[in-house]
Amino acid sequence: MTVSVNGVTVTTSGDGAEFAAARELLRQRAVAVGLLDGQCEAHAQVDAAIEELLVREVCTPSPTEEECRRYYEQHPREFESGDLVHARHILFQVTAHVNVPEMRKRAEEALNALLREPDRFEALARELSNCPSGQQGGNLGQIARGDTVPEFEKALFRFGSAGVLHELVKTRYGFHIVAVDKRIPGVKVPFETIRERLVERLCATVQEKAIRQYVGVLAGRADIHGADLAAAATPLVQ
Repeated sequence: MTVSVNGVTVTTSGDGAEFAAARELLRQRAVAVGLLDGQCEAHAQVDAAIEELLVREVCTPSPTEEECRRYYEQHPREFESGDLVHARHILFQVTAHVNVPEMRKRAEEALNALLREPDRFEALARELSNCPSGQQGGNLGQIARGDTVPEFEKALFRFGSAGVLHELVKTRYGFHIVAVDKRIPGVKVPFETIRERLVERLCATVQEKAIRQYVGVLAGRADIHGADLAAAATPLVQ
């Protein structure tokens, strides 16, 4: 596809027509305001001129304290430390040559034994587990959401799960006997702790929107073929 901006043919390469057209539009504006020699084709110099142009002509207001706090209160899940559990397991690994019914039977027998005598967990983990953690009594340490495969995570974080779970957990690796030893619920991180990070996030969002509007304004004044930059109806900057 051929893309042209105000009569200048643009090479799209792998960036896409819209990106290439927007970059050429900004390059031409940088030339018009004296930030770049019109004959310059050096990529780095063009990029630097465009960056300076955006600094000068795109107004990105910093969010107020009130706006930051409002976002913080309206999106509580974004600012919580994740739930954690301390857990142990005994893995009966299923591989290509394993008799699965027999393996399940062995796992169920071990689970029943542990439900009667949970204090034997460490010893049985050392004896039976196919996971390296067996040498530490099956201890997996502290686990957060996303640290394990979904099937295992579902069992660990199921509401009310504690102690030796009463059923085997089946995953892609095999059958697990699982003990949940401790739960640490997620808590809301104080506003003061994440304020700077929140300001940066909101600034980035506002800046992206402002640049899109600015490019739209330029596009509305330009003759562009082969790309649709969704020109804005009104100017962003004076």
